[in-house]
Amino acid sequence: MKIIVTGGAGFIGSNFVYYMLERYPDYHIICVDCLTYAGNLSTLAPIMDKNSPKYSKNFWFYKIDICDRAAIYQLFEKEKPDIVVNFAAESHVDRSIENPEAFLQTNIFGTQVLMDACCKYGITRYHQVSTDEVYGDLPLDRPDLFFMEETPLHTSSPYSASKASADLLVHAYHRTFGLPMTISRCSNNYGPYHFPEKLIPLMIVNALNDKPLPVYGKGENVRDWLYVEDHCKAIDLIIHNGRVGDVYNIGGHNEMRNIDIVKIICKNLGKPESLITYVTDRKGHDMRYAIDPTKIHNELGWLPETMFADGIRKTIQWYLDNQEWWENILDGEYQNDHKKCIIID
Repeated sequence: MKIIVTGGAGFIGSNFVYYMLERYPDYHIICVDCLTYAGNLSTLAPIMDKNSPKYSKNFWFYKIDICDRAAIYQLFEKEKPDIVVNFAAESHVDRSIENPEAFLQTNIFGTQVLMDACCKYGITRYHQVSTDEVYGDLPLDRPDLFFMEETPLHTSSPYSASKASADLLVHAYHRTFGLPMTISRCSNNYGPYHFPEKLIPLMIVNALNDKPLPVYGKGENVRDWLYVEDHCKAIDLIIHNGRVGDVYNIGGHNEMRNIDIVKIICKNLGKPESLITYVTDRKGHDMRYAIDPTKIHNELGWLPETMFADGIRKTIQWYLDNQEWWENILDGEYQNDHKKCIIID
């Protein structure tokens, strides 16, 4: 089996690469990433370095932008993949508000290029990794409401609109061209290798450096948190056993207010809550996300295994044990590695 993983140098994509190489040692994993600011080649160093105990001869890395049609076609012609899992995306809501065009380009046009290649060269499964943000948000005073696969799309930001557009395009390619596709929509992920601009890693890093912990509004926004390894297991099940043409919601059953997460991080690190600083709320800030994962449980037997209390402790410990990884990001040193990067084939 040969699988192309796009965005494999990013947070969730890299965790998926590691998971698949360990779970299926005979599979060939081909990572495609254009190494924007959120892609970090050092994340994949253990499996790329022949002197590393984690080195894998079944892993290849290509520095390619998924919007580069010629390069993507050349890759497909050479590697002849069986499955494509598309993690590649611009994903930070604040950045999408500042520069929507970059999100439309990567998240919509890049998806189209990948699917065109899948149709042209033939694959057994194309899987689109989406987000619960395509559903909009839920009111705080209705804890009985959850996002279902049939929930209408109702986006709030250029980011979520670009992801919803891509989802619709994937469905259209299935109906029009017979593309064998599946889509998963996940709740907020957390865990190792999370780029320190998102809530949990930003709070951990800032707290370790005794810097202010910026919280939007009053911090009452609720998110459903999913440990990244649980997400990887769900995608594994979907690409192997999920029904072609279907959408699967992947939720963590771990709803938490942002402010409570920040306080938990302070407590675990022995830092004072006086570091918390409330800042002007984000434009169009969604209040609550909550996913009902009944479908993937009933059809594929998946359930989240990691409770938030355990997952956040493991995540904090990972950042304590891997200080060099995130310090290189903060000082920009990791991007020097990208400039020296060459395609590995």
